Amino acid sequence: MNLDAQAAQAAAWIADADALLITAGAGMGTDSGLPTFRGDEGFWNAYPPLRQARLSFTDIANPQAFRDDAQLAWGFYGHRLAMYRRTPPHAGHALLQRMAEKMPNGAFVFTSNVDGHFGRAGFDEERVVECHGSIHFLQCSRPCAEDIWPAKMDVEVDESRCRLLSPLPRCPRCDAVARPNILMFGDGEWLGRRTAAQSARLQQWLRRVGRPLVIELGAGTAVPTVRRLGEAIGSRLIRINPFDPQLDAGAGIGMACGALQGLHAIAARL
Repeated sequence: MNLDAQAAQAAAWIADADALLITAGAGMGTDSGLPTFRGDEGFWNAYPPLRQARLSFTDIANPQAFRDDAQLAWGFYGHRLAMYRRTPPHAGHALLQRMAEKMPNGAFVFTSNVDGHFGRAGFDEERVVECHGSIHFLQCSRPCAEDIWPAKMDVEVDESRCRLLSPLPRCPRCDAVARPNILMFGDGEWLGRRTAAQSARLQQWLRRVGRPLVIELGAGTAVPTVRRLGEAIGSRLIRINPFDPQLDAGAGIGMACGALQGLHAIAARL
C-alpha cells in the first residue's frame, strides 16, 4: 500500500474513532529541528566537545555525570533546556488537535520526549504523560526528598566547551546540585511521582473510551517504551516512522515518512 492509500485508510479510521491516543518519540521533534541522537555519531555531531571527551549519550545522560562534573552535565542539559525553550512546536501538533477535536473523548498524549512541546502546542497538560519526565522540572540530585519543582533557572552555556556558565541550580532543601526530573540511563534516583500521576490519568481515560485510535509518531526501537504502549492498547494503530514503520501483518498501518509529512497526508483526506 502506497503512502496515499495509507493516508486514506488512516483518515477513515480517524472518522470512526471516539478518542485519539497520540504516542510520540524523539522523531516527533525532528520536524521542529530538534536532534534525535541516532547513535554516537549523531550525538557527537550535535555536541562536538563531548566527542573530544569521548563521552557518549549514555555517559552524559546519567546521574553519575552530575557527581563527576556538574557544570559539564548541566552544559549538556542546559543547552537542551534553552533549545527546547526557543524552538516552537511544529505544525503537526495542531493537525493532531484538529483530528481529535470532533472525537467525543478527545486526545491523550503519551511521549518519551522531555521537551514539553505538546503542552506548549496547546494540549491539555492533564492529558499528557511524559514517561521519561520533563526537562522543565527539577529535583535534588541526591535526592534528599520527593520534591519536584519547575525549572525557572536562567541558562547560559559555553557551547564550545559544553559547560554551564550561569549558576548551578540548587536543591532548596539541602543545597545539593539540582538535576532535571528526567529518567536517565542507570538511574535509580529519578523521582517518578509526577509521571506516575500522569499515567494514572491516562488509565482512567482509557477506561472511559470505546474506540480509541493510536497514532504513533517517531518512536524508535532502541528504547521501545512508546511503541509497546501503543501496541498494548489493542486498538487500531497508525505508525508514522521514516526508519522503522514495520508492523505485524494486520496490526495497523505503517507509514514510512516523517511525522509532519504523514500528518499532512492524513489531514488532506479528512
